[in-house]
Amino acid sequence: MKKRSITLIIWLMSVALIGVMAMQYYFIRESFKQKSQLFDEAVTAALASVASKIEKQEIFEFAREQDRINQEKFKADQAMRERNEQLLASQLQIQEKIKKLQRQQFDYQQRYREEEENLKALVPNAIYVNNAFYETYIRRKRYQTYIDFNVVNKYLGEGYIDTDIQLSAKREVPLVPAKDDSTRFIIPYFRNNRVEAMQTATLIPRINREIAGQLQELENELLVLNAKKLQQATTLFDTLAIIGGKSEHILKDIESSILLAKKPFRERLNIKYLKKELDTELNKRDIYVPFNIEVRDDQSYIIYETLQSNNPNAKKQFAKYSTKLFENDLNSSPGLLSIYFPNKSSVIRDTMSYMLLPMIALLALLIGAFAYTLSIIFKQKKISEMKTDFMNNMTHEFKTPVATIMIASESLRDPEISADGKRVNRLANIIYDENVRLGNHIERVLNIARLEKENLKIEKVDVHINAVVSGVLDSMNLQLQRANGVLHTDISAPNDLVIGDELHLSNVFFNLVDNAIKYSKDAPEITVKTYNAKHHVVVTIADKGMGMTKDQKEKIFDQFYRIPTGNVHNVKGFGLGLSYVNDIVKRLNGKIQVKSEKDKGTVFELTFPLKGVTPDREA
Repeated sequence: MKKRSITLIIWLMSVALIGVMAMQYYFIRESFKQKSQLFDEAVTAALASVASKIEKQEIFEFAREQDRINQEKFKADQAMRERNEQLLASQLQIQEKIKKLQRQQFDYQQRYREEEENLKALVPNAIYVNNAFYETYIRRKRYQTYIDFNVVNKYLGEGYIDTDIQLSAKREVPLVPAKDDSTRFIIPYFRNNRVEAMQTATLIPRINREIAGQLQELENELLVLNAKKLQQATTLFDTLAIIGGKSEHILKDIESSILLAKKPFRERLNIKYLKKELDTELNKRDIYVPFNIEVRDDQSYIIYETLQSNNPNAKKQFAKYSTKLFENDLNSSPGLLSIYFPNKSSVIRDTMSYMLLPMIALLALLIGAFAYTLSIIFKQKKISEMKTDFMNNMTHEFKTPVATIMIASESLRDPEISADGKRVNRLANIIYDENVRLGNHIERVLNIARLEKENLKIEKVDVHINAVVSGVLDSMNLQLQRANGVLHTDISAPNDLVIGDELHLSNVFFNLVDNAIKYSKDAPEITVKTYNAKHHVVVTIADKGMGMTKDQKEKIFDQFYRIPTGNVHNVKGFGLGLSYVNDIVKRLNGKIQVKSEKDKGTVFELTFPLKGVTPDREA
């Protein structure tokens, strides 16, 4: 395969893989957004349901308590009902006066609120001060130095900070009683974070005391009448309905709202009930996630929270959801219930794990297939190149003996040569030797083919390793002498009996010794040893030849691989020898190890189990 074709395949596969990854990323991101939106909607619905339940529960408890009280009162007043009917007219008159005065008081309070709001709009840092403090420290100038202004920043959540200026006295002195009931505010003027001057703003009293006094008198009169047990109804709401001439249910709602709104926020909220209902509503929506609670009253003060943190910005990192509490109160700002989910993202990811795992597995499979395909392509390209080299080498190796046989055969056809018996015998020997050489080449190629097809016949007989190694060295001695080589032997393993094939073992040692001779730059110096190690016999064949690099050492057992010799072309072969050696050693339950350094030589170490050694014992 051409390099351009391989590049094109890699490019197309990379584009396809990137496209799949991009589509998976887009799908996961959109799925995460959708899951997050569904989570938000479920939590918001749960909070709304909890807030509604809390308000209904409060009304229910209040009505039940009022019914209990009214029932007790009804039993006690049943006998006095007839005597109290003549007082109903007086009771209605007083009630009408009370309503009129309440409207006047309400109008008066609205007027005060408007003045206070106008003042706050003009001067946001105006500070309310009671009249006794004003008479003691502000009106008397000599005590004004005792006044202390303290600026307090309160974190309200979601990045909002409320600045509050608190007024106090550095030194306490006896308070002077207030001279009137006007409402007073102190307006400080700051310069360089210090109060340079201050001004007093006086508003009308918060409550019209005259109207309040009249209301108190009328309410006392009404209490007197109530003490006389003038009541025709069985409950409090029946009485109100009779007095006001209104529907019982309307009056019940108004009465409940007014009375409940007057209760302190802390007393109205049952934290235990709140937590229980939150868990219930979230569980109904399949949300089983740890969360933190924060409850603020109608003044935005935190009255309960489960998250304790010194860092006011810590909550910003969490998913926050809020809803108003007691939103149906009259003339009252509702409280605020908030919950935080520290692990929202991880929870959503967990719910998506059933999608993520298959997608990751598929992506890993695609990447693995891509990498495996590329490795196969490069391996096949390399094998193709090595096979081409093999064919060239094989052609060269076969060409030489064929040419020699052809020359010898043509010489035998010459009458003059054929008449000389010695020359004929010499030429016949040459033809025979070259035929043997051709046969050896063919046999080596066929052996490799048989190994690949798993049909190479290997006998399992008793073999003495020392004898096989000595026989190989004897047959290679002449070749070693021609190369002016030196052979060192130490064939002294006491136990050398193994189960193997003598022919193939001889071929293994022949290949290794032959390589040691061929890959020596100068006169070969070869050392062959045998010795025992535990339940094995070890054969080492060491040379001081050209050696190998680490990369070459990892490839020498591949078929057709031949170590490059640079400009030297005297090393012949097909690159099949060491592949054959490695396969034969493994088939005989042996191991082969290579130690080599460039230009310092190579050591082949072959280990075979002795006869009678089982695999368990060998391990």
